[in-house]
Amino acid sequence: MSERFGVNLSFCVKRWVTPALWARLVREELGVGLVQLSFDLVDPTWPDALLDRQAHAIREATAAHDVTVHSAFIGLAHYTYNQLLHPDSAVRDVAEAWLGRAYRFAALAGIPSVGGPLGAIASRPDAHEADAIDAADYADLLARMHRLAAVAKAHGLTELYVEPTPMRREWPSTIAQAEQMMADVRGSAVSWRYCVDWGHATFEPLYGRYRARMEGWLEALGDDIGMLHIQQTDGQYDRHWDFTEAGMVEPTAAVALLAHTGHGDKPVFLEVFYPFERDDASVLDVVRRSVAVLKPAFARG
Repeated sequence: MSERFGVNLSFCVKRWVTPALWARLVREELGVGLVQLSFDLVDPTWPDALLDRQAHAIREATAAHDVTVHSAFIGLAHYTYNQLLHPDSAVRDVAEAWLGRAYRFAALAGIPSVGGPLGAIASRPDAHEADAIDAADYADLLARMHRLAAVAKAHGLTELYVEPTPMRREWPSTIAQAEQMMADVRGSAVSWRYCVDWGHATFEPLYGRYRARMEGWLEALGDDIGMLHIQQTDGQYDRHWDFTEAGMVEPTAAVALLAHTGHGDKPVFLEVFYPFERDDASVLDVVRRSVAVLKPAFARG
């Protein structure tokens, strides 16, 4: 892979929704050749014939514009469900099947890996979030992860990714949980790895002011991290701001930190979200300006 910096296509949702639109835009308008597909652009539950046509369109458009799709991530739509940790096991079954469909589509589109957050447990009636996942629920989650790895291998995928989130109701949300999960899925048919997000790791309301630091995640998880998401944030919410906004993430320092912790060769994707009612021209403008800051920083690093 010649490029290290790329963009998640989250900013294209409801705007540049076809491969012909987003492939041209990222190459000609942003000057980027590495992308991460969002499953907000393609629903794996669509009929096979439609998905097959969409997969072919991705292969065709990315080849025409010299764009590489590194991976495909769940996106916001499916993330809103509790997925593999829903209290109803039938919903978990549907979520597992959804991921299997996502793997099938990714393989058809020539995308080698799929990932995203795994799910969320239900809130307690007293509105206090649980500090630990139920042992039976965790065992069920691990069993599903092992089954999903086998499905991914059957489709020819090479890696699967988990994205930790800064919420107690989701899993994993701490470094210790992430370390335990990787130990528990070691030896799966396809390797599971992490995508660590700058805004998630630096969320002060959960981790505290002095522990909400990217360094801890990078140092503890090591080679179990396969890629990263970068966003601008203030550490108070998972902002997913672009880099025209003021915040705590400084691109040159981020590049230096990755190099210092042994992650200097890992792909990094800008992941930003915008209100759907915001006009297209202003969205493209701020994404373009963000790429103009980030891409040279990562190229130098």
